[in-house]
Amino acid sequence: MDQFRQIGKVLGSLKALMVFKDEIQINQRQCCLLVDIFSQAFDGVAEELKENLKFEERNTKWKILEQPLKELHRVFKEGELYVQQCLETRDWWAKVVSLSKNKDCVEFHVHNLLCCIPVVIESIEIIAEISGVDDDEIQKKRFVFMKKYEKEWQDPKLFEWKFGKKYLVSQDFCKRFAAVWKEDRWALLQSIMEKKMSGTLTKQEQRLAELLFNNLSEMDSSKFKLFPSSILVGSKDYQVRRRLGTGSQFKEIQWLGESFASRHFFGEIHEPLMRDISVLSSLAHPNVSNVFCGFSDEEKKECFMITELMNKDLSSYIKEICGPRKRIPFTVPVAVDIMLQIARGMEYLHSLKIYHGDLNPSNVLIKVRNPVAEGYLHAKVTGFNLSAVKTMSRSNSNLNGIQTFIWYAPEVLLEQEQPGNVCTAKYSEKADVYSFGMMCFELLTGKVPFEDSHLQGDKMSRNIRAGERPLFPLTSPKYITNLTKRCWQTDQAQRPNFSSICRVLRYIKRFLVMNPDNGQPDAPSPQVDYNELEIGLSSKFVGWGGNVQPMPVSQIPFQMFSYKVLEKEKSSTGHIREKGSESGSEGASICGDESLSIVEDPFSISVEKPTPTEKKNSSQQEPGIRRSSSAKKLDPKAIKQAAAGSGTPKGRSLRPPQLTSCGRSLRMNSESQLPMVSPNTRRRSSGHASDSDIS
Repeated sequence: MDQFRQIGKVLGSLKALMVFKDEIQINQRQCCLLVDIFSQAFDGVAEELKENLKFEERNTKWKILEQPLKELHRVFKEGELYVQQCLETRDWWAKVVSLSKNKDCVEFHVHNLLCCIPVVIESIEIIAEISGVDDDEIQKKRFVFMKKYEKEWQDPKLFEWKFGKKYLVSQDFCKRFAAVWKEDRWALLQSIMEKKMSGTLTKQEQRLAELLFNNLSEMDSSKFKLFPSSILVGSKDYQVRRRLGTGSQFKEIQWLGESFASRHFFGEIHEPLMRDISVLSSLAHPNVSNVFCGFSDEEKKECFMITELMNKDLSSYIKEICGPRKRIPFTVPVAVDIMLQIARGMEYLHSLKIYHGDLNPSNVLIKVRNPVAEGYLHAKVTGFNLSAVKTMSRSNSNLNGIQTFIWYAPEVLLEQEQPGNVCTAKYSEKADVYSFGMMCFELLTGKVPFEDSHLQGDKMSRNIRAGERPLFPLTSPKYITNLTKRCWQTDQAQRPNFSSICRVLRYIKRFLVMNPDNGQPDAPSPQVDYNELEIGLSSKFVGWGGNVQPMPVSQIPFQMFSYKVLEKEKSSTGHIREKGSESGSEGASICGDESLSIVEDPFSISVEKPTPTEKKNSSQQEPGIRRSSSAKKLDPKAIKQAAAGSGTPKGRSLRPPQLTSCGRSLRMNSESQLPMVSPNTRRRSSGHASDSDIS
């Protein structure tokens, strides 16, 4: 209950700030949207608490709600800081430069809110099922919540009509999500025009107004142009403060009373370079580093690109955090949050047909989000492939003594070895996904992939192409490492796209919020494989499979709802299908406390009659094996009903669940599951493995 009061305090603070909303000269409509949706979120949660829970049980049964409300409080607090930033009374021109392309309202704060609200509602429902002492009332509530998560609601329109208001995706909000940024840009253009026509601007301000008006109105046009560098370096307060990184190309500068990052390089200002800078200037996403404005001096053959100032790159940050003792750099929730931000940035770039080619921790910039964020960072992807800009940059073949080929996909390494060929495989969607998988390994372990290997250079490249991959520690969460292993598959077709990765990571975040003891050795694991859920749902919803345009944030509650529906369906069947070892298909080992995954086809029930041997195995449990909740004995009536169901293939029967002793395998029908470790091979705690060694 204390967390809910804290959320109310933040909302009260926001409403007090909005008394002065007329003073918000930039992004006013986005601030109004944020306060409105926060208000409805608070009222909706309050109504759910009032209808479903008993106040006198707050100290006994509400524990599962503590972490979701804490997460919601963090979202509210970050939104409050955004409104405060827009209300700041600093130099107006600096605010125009830094905030005019800012999409954080919808793409960051609203995104995080819509990811969190389904978790809060689900937590309230779980408590409601045990709230009170009247058994009859409890059973009725369970029936109501069970009926809510049924397949009939797995339609975007039906979901919006039925649950849109509760999950903050009513038609009114959806329209505002799509419109507020454009409305704020239009209002800003009008303000700049009024200042230009007023006749009160200095010559320097007049030139700056022309530059900003041109960039804002023509950002998607070939009419984009660089302005004379004298507008920048001729400003009275322009000052270079320090170099950023080991090279001399990036600097921290003071300009218009604000700190920015400047990328300064020399070379001919030719048409391809202008086109690339125009593309960079047109980008607008909270997880992609973009160019605020650009300047050039054709006589000196130099160019300046002004960007947001971040703290440092992710590689340097991890190195500092880990230190000589090689500590794990992030908690699991923080690591997953960074993964999701990087994946969202890459999803946006891929939707524009921009492929990175050099995705690694050195090309992800980070900064601390706010004092109450508990280690959470804001991540932005940078350094992606724009050929003309890259030719003016220094070589990136060796970063802090680390060979960058360790991040490259096998097909890239193979193509690089062909003499005289231009490596086109490097700049592809699936090559970026592979690099992302390697980044996930470092985020979870703090180790650079293959850093402890004795093989380097060509031998390492050959081993990677042969299927060698880093090995996660045994304590790494399987529900995250499974996604990572899908990303670094040798077969490009088996790697997911970034839209798919984002959906899986959002649902993993939901699981972590509802299970805050995820860092403990005996922490629970999901009963189902989220990758399997994603494969099934992507085949059902055609729009989920493409990267033409990222799905709008308004689709997030429906996507998480669909995951929940399928998860409940698979959990209720409570069975695991095992394939014979002679099939040669892929599998996963079950040993000790490792959890079991439900991996049957998402939309049909596989039914087979058990053999006598299988019956014997299913009735025995080896010592040291803890029975999973998914390995419950099925009721014969349930088997009969399942076999008679309309979605059940004729002539097939349901196989009872089986547990195997340590070292045995459960065969899985996922096309994305990697081969398992040989039963007679003891898994190493460090080192590397080929595809055939990864479980």
